[in-house]
Amino acid sequence: MKVGILGATGAVGRQMLACIEERNLPFEEVRIFASPRSVGKKILFAGKELTVELVSQERLNGLDYVLGAVSNAFSKEFRPLIQKAGAVYIDNSSAFRMEEDVPLVVPEINGEDAYMHHGLIANPNCSTIITMMALAPIAKISPIMAVNASTYQAVSGAGMSGIEELQNEVEAVGRGKTVIPHIFPAQIAYNCVAEIGSYLDNGYTTEEMKMQNEGRKILHLPELKVTCTCVRVPVYRSHSIAVTFVTKEKVSIEQAEEAIKKFSGDVLCSTHVPTPLETSDQDLVYVGRIRQDLCHEKGLTLWCCGDQIRKGAAANAVEIMEYLIKK
Repeated sequence: MKVGILGATGAVGRQMLACIEERNLPFEEVRIFASPRSVGKKILFAGKELTVELVSQERLNGLDYVLGAVSNAFSKEFRPLIQKAGAVYIDNSSAFRMEEDVPLVVPEINGEDAYMHHGLIANPNCSTIITMMALAPIAKISPIMAVNASTYQAVSGAGMSGIEELQNEVEAVGRGKTVIPHIFPAQIAYNCVAEIGSYLDNGYTTEEMKMQNEGRKILHLPELKVTCTCVRVPVYRSHSIAVTFVTKEKVSIEQAEEAIKKFSGDVLCSTHVPTPLETSDQDLVYVGRIRQDLCHEKGLTLWCCGDQIRKGAAANAVEIMEYLIKK
């Protein structure tokens, strides 16, 4: 089998390559694609150097899977070429997530949805994946009716440019220089910015509405209601989310803890509070501080953390591919 990576030189694309190598997936060939300025660059993969290429119909032909780590615009541009090549496209952008016939998949939660693909499978939003991983085992006990979430999102969510902006600002502040943000709406060093995505008519941002719209599709709960506030924080890797939710039937703290403990991909932290540093550079979602909501008798509150680049993006895409291969 043969696989291609779109956007292979970015943070998510490079992580996709690392995840494929880590999982020792049985591929005969890996082709990597990026923008014209990256063409000809070499990336080490499984002891060999891969050369970055431009996307073309000729080089997409013969691939079995294509993993996308590019913008919505490029994903829409490349989709017909991938479709013509006959490859399965697993796309990390938000371009096709809400299309009715496109599965939106987190393998541990709704892996079987991947079988319903028509050549395209969407990878969910990063903070949505991490949140749904924490909520899915509880939703199996009783359907979740409503969620109130606040996300604390690492700068890696904006790609390599977000990481570089934080690094540059920390250095600038340390030297007493004026900071001029380019990637984020305001200085992110030593700051928090509650503005991710573009604003919608309802006052929420596109990033905030993803939690509801994508959560409904992943959990198969079309009536799920979500209020979300997304905050960018000066953390390099791993998103954290504070989640309060209401279930149809009351779920006890003990039931929730037991369900999370048994759920593949989750780690129950009963003796300490999970942190972004602790969860960086691995694929598990850490869940802790499960407690009774004081506003609703059928509500619980929890705190979860997960690596945005890995489980929130690259690793989840590779796991979808692996799920299809193994089944």
